[in-house]
Amino acid sequence: MERSKPPSSCHSKEDIRGEIDRLDLVILKLFAERQGYVRRMAELKQHPSEAFDPERIETMLSALRTRAAELGFEPEQTDRIWRAVIDWNVAYEERTIAARLGGGS
Repeated sequence: MERSKPPSSCHSKEDIRGEIDRLDLVILKLFAERQGYVRRMAELKQHPSEAFDPERIETMLSALRTRAAELGFEPEQTDRIWRAVIDWNVAYEERTIAARLGGGS
């Protein structure tokens, strides 16, 4: 992976776009890694109803919003991004578990 430039060292739109593209790939790789854990979680859960754990979700989102603020990232944006990821993961787990149990497509 190429060495990153701090934003202050980017002197053109191309510099900035290059760094954003580099970061997008890093983020994508991390989401792919995260998805591996979601797949494994779906294997371990016994019933589709286990996919949705509101207490876990709210605890996780609260911690992420706090950490985002500490890092200078908007907590509201963090919440929106992670809710979308979590919603997809819950749906994936529900489908996967139901299919394994013979009750879904």
